[in-house]
Amino acid sequence: MADIVLNVEVREHTGSGGARAARSAGLVPGVLYGGDKAPVAIAVKDREFHKALHTGKLLGHLVTLKYGKETQQVIAKDVQFHPVNDRPLHFDLYRVDAHQQIRIEVPVTFRNHEDSPGLKRGGALNVNLHEIEVMASADHIPEEIVIDLTGLDIGDSVRAADLTLPKGVELSARHRDATVASVATSSAMTAEAEGEGEEAEAAEGEIAE
Repeated sequence: MADIVLNVEVREHTGSGGARAARSAGLVPGVLYGGDKAPVAIAVKDREFHKALHTGKLLGHLVTLKYGKETQQVIAKDVQFHPVNDRPLHFDLYRVDAHQQIRIEVPVTFRNHEDSPGLKRGGALNVNLHEIEVMASADHIPEEIVIDLTGLDIGDSVRAADLTLPKGVELSARHRDATVASVATSSAMTAEAEGEGEEAEAAEGEIAE
């Protein structure tokens, strides 16, 4: 079962005016989509929504939506924030069955930086994808996809197709052939190499003189 429960109310007024009215009343406006039902404009108390956000388990996780005595399972897929104060302005929820296969993006994290020969020599980790799109059942969405950097040298890369994913989780076609990250020469290493080259040229010039 989902760890987070959102108590919602249905909004009578939609559009930008209805959203502003909800925020003025201390609510975060949102929309419930999906399934064979029409979209429903909803709202959650601002304090309750912030509490759910701070758990780190709202986006991309199974959430229990509660309206009066009715409950249903949903996935929180998107939250829009104010560009200045980071206040949540709007959210999107999608109706799902707990065992339904869904397509969703999961964050990528990297471990064992100190065991990468390339990074130890001053190389840089270039991350192409901070999230990877996968197919998973709604009740078994992984918290993260961990990539082990052990043994990676300069010039090595990590492809999504080579990752070991949790049981029941598969890459979506979108990222199946993608490169997630690579270890490359850093600007500092390039500058150092150029400096050494200039010193060598200067030394040869002195010898020639």
